[in-house]
Amino acid sequence: MTAEITRTRAVEAKAGAARLLLAFRHGNQAAFDDSLPRSMAAEQARDLVAALVWIANEAVRKAYRPDVADRVLRHLVKRVPDEPGWVETDEEAAPDVAVLLESVWRKDTERVRELVRATPDTTFVLGKLVQAVAMLLPSVRDAEVCRVLNELRAGTSPDLPGRPC
Repeated sequence: MTAEITRTRAVEAKAGAARLLLAFRHGNQAAFDDSLPRSMAAEQARDLVAALVWIANEAVRKAYRPDVADRVLRHLVKRVPDEPGWVETDEEAAPDVAVLLESVWRKDTERVRELVRATPDTTFVLGKLVQAVAMLLPSVRDAEVCRVLNELRAGTSPDLPGRPC
């Protein structure tokens, strides 16, 4: 019975750790904060940390040869900010969306790649891009909007009632 409870707690801790790591990876501060347990006993904190270490170890083990893994981890340790629980998500961490759109417009793929690679908070960039498209749509002729939508759908989207195109 105790082994089954421990195994269940370990699975739950791993799932919680995975949620935290996903939020951290995507720079989603709200999701990261929501995934943190509201009240944790010392034993629960140890379980969470152990699960995070297990997930990180699995990722490192699968991504790097054994002789490279320690060098990679040492490099990461040097880059970690001093603040506990740090996740870079502020708006300044994302590229200027106007520069990103302008680079796409100019077909400057290298600049687009550079901006995307330098962006830890992909959710912020996506939100700003959606806002930018929404601001541009009223100035685009309906026929052009329909042409683009149909091209994006490429026959994969069923007809929806009330759909303008």
